[in-house]
Amino acid sequence: MSVDVLLGLQWGDEGKGKIIDVLTPKYDIVARFQGGPNAGHTLMFDKKKIVLHTIPSGVFHQSKNIIGNGVVIDPIEFIKEVDDLINAGAKIFEKLLISKKANLILPTHKLLDKVIELSKGVNKIGSTLRGIGPAYSDKISRQAIRIGDLSNNEEFINKYNSLSKKHFELIDFYKKQYNLEIDDIDFTLMEKKWFEGIELIKKFRFIDSEIYINEKISNNKNIIAEGAQGTMLDIDFGTYPFVTSSNTTTAGVCTGLGIPPTQINDVIGIFKAYTTRVGAGPFPTELNDANGDKLREYGKEFGSTTGRSRRCGWLDLPILRYAIMINGVTKLVMMKADVLDNFEAIKICTHYEYDGKIISHPPYSLENNNVKPIYKVMKGWNKSIVNVNKYKELPYELINYIEFIEDQLDIRIEIISTGPKREEIIVR
Repeated sequence: MSVDVLLGLQWGDEGKGKIIDVLTPKYDIVARFQGGPNAGHTLMFDKKKIVLHTIPSGVFHQSKNIIGNGVVIDPIEFIKEVDDLINAGAKIFEKLLISKKANLILPTHKLLDKVIELSKGVNKIGSTLRGIGPAYSDKISRQAIRIGDLSNNEEFINKYNSLSKKHFELIDFYKKQYNLEIDDIDFTLMEKKWFEGIELIKKFRFIDSEIYINEKISNNKNIIAEGAQGTMLDIDFGTYPFVTSSNTTTAGVCTGLGIPPTQINDVIGIFKAYTTRVGAGPFPTELNDANGDKLREYGKEFGSTTGRSRRCGWLDLPILRYAIMINGVTKLVMMKADVLDNFEAIKICTHYEYDGKIISHPPYSLENNNVKPIYKVMKGWNKSIVNVNKYKELPYELINYIEFIEDQLDIRIEIISTGPKREEIIVR
């Protein structure tokens, strides 16, 4: 068997958790391949709301769940997540496996993240301040601490002390250089909780995930790789520098799980029926008006991890074309179509005007002041679709909206989400 991939095509928050939860019964293994607790996958079922940050979204099914080598793990956040899952009835210790090559986020990574962001002043990129960037920086500079290091406690402690010392030297430099104060953080308490998290992590099974997954492929097991964040936050192909610190695209599956490119089958790309992003960075179709407020209110557009309100705007097809191209998307999923239920008119950005030309993909430098969105205005359906469960029963205007997008992107929308709950979905 080969591996299917599910990932976001915008700036994250597309609704990947719900779709993974819906699709998981088809798969034996669900594997996270990048990102850390800056991700937030929300599951809604049985009148419960579960937010996952590091653990894959298949934990309420029979599948095995793997945290891959491309993921960074914060033991403090991990404790909270495991507690929430146990309270919700998930058999987490039976179902979760952790790659020995996954990297740890240290308490000092969070402090570093904060002083680096503060040092940028008005040029902040909108970091979640969860230590993600500094943790990946240590990985690239070959000084990170990995899950496999926990097997030798003395060596692990020595590595921890050495790396923490280097971090504090950097933190002190930033504080003096930029006259920064971060004294509101109780580091002693943070470190205590971190080591408690380490003890919890030790209760799980550590694996050589690249060997494990490839053996399962050879044994014809069904596997789905679950992405975090979104394509336009990819460290290479996103709106740099306003991006995350890992590869959020299909290519990240190969490096984040150890899967050869030849074993990737379907790539399922998820997008909202409109567009959102969190934090700073370019956003050509952003709406700073009543329509933007309406999208935010109806879509409950507040981060599941940070709680930050999301910026909202119309659907951006140049972004989707680009994301489909670099990911090799074979199937599309449209989320939150119901959020557009109460609009008389809906706009879709089909192209940009850039440097006197009409372009269909984002340019190298995508800034709000150097591209002008070209819109097509479409009639809204102005009625609720939450209880509709068949494609042909959707309002004509919504079907028209869907088919226009398919025509522009030259790819079929296989799944339409009509509400936040697991069962509020149409599979064509």
